[in-house]
This record gives sequence, structure tokens and C-alpha cells, in this order.
Amino acid sequence: MFNKVILVGNLTRDPELRYMPSGGAVCTTGIATNRKFKKQDGTPGEEVCFIDITFFGRTAEVANQYLNRGKKILVEGRLKLDQWTDQNGGKRSKHSVVVDNMQMLDSRGSNESGDYKPEQSHYKDEQKSYRQPAAQVHNGNETPVIDIDEDEIPF
Repeated sequence: MFNKVILVGNLTRDPELRYMPSGGAVCTTGIATNRKFKKQDGTPGEEVCFIDITFFGRTAEVANQYLNRGKKILVEGRLKLDQWTDQNGGKRSKHSVVVDNMQMLDSRGSNESGDYKPEQSHYKDEQKSYRQPAAQVHNGNETPVIDIDEDEIPF
């Protein structure tokens, strides 16, 4: 079976970090996503979805260190059904997302502490820094200069 979720949104609360008896880090928070649409009568509508998310391991520690309420992030993970019995004996349940990968989307300038360094992101090995090719002008037309290494071509 396939269980994969990708969400982009803003954190609804500050992350809460704790450690399991085994020493592994667990960080919980929430994310809000929204969808804008046009109603049948032509007026704009908006639907907001609030989802609890959980980080584990090093990602949990990074999330706790660099994220806070309102920050925009992209999370990739799996959907999980949490079930419990409430104080009145009723059965309760909710869906949450267990995060496998996370990417911080806010720019450096919007970070109050100024300590954010992209190389400390969870994606440090997977991200590649691509620079915008410089444009050269030939006969009034701009032609981008593309510097491609033969090892980067997939065929």
C-alpha cells in the first residue's frame, strides 16, 4: 500500500520537543493549510485544514531549534490514525502526519533570530544549489548561458 502526504502551510503553534526513554527526539506541532475556491454563486470561498504533525530524530531537533508559530514549511510524510479513549469512556480518533522530510520555506530575512543556515536543514545532502544563468546580450536578444556538466545529464 502507498501512504504519502505532502503539505505546505504555516505552523499553528510552537514546536514541543521531548525525548523518549530510548533517547530519540520527538517534536510535535500543527500546520494549517488553506484552499481558495469559487463558490457556485461566484463568490470567493476558503477552506482551512488544521493537521497535527510529528517529527522524529534529528529532524525533530532541527524543527524545535528553527521553527516557531507562523513559519511556512513543506512537510512530506505519512498519514497516521491516532485512537484513544477519553475521560468519559468514549472512543476518539484523529488523523495526524508523521513527517519524514521537512523543508523550511521562509526566507532568511523573516527569521527573527537570524541564526538560520540552510546547510543545517534536513535536506542538506539532497538540496543542490542552482544558480540563475547569467544572461548575455547578442544583437539585442538576451540568451542565457547554461553551464551543464555531462554528469548531470540523465541519458
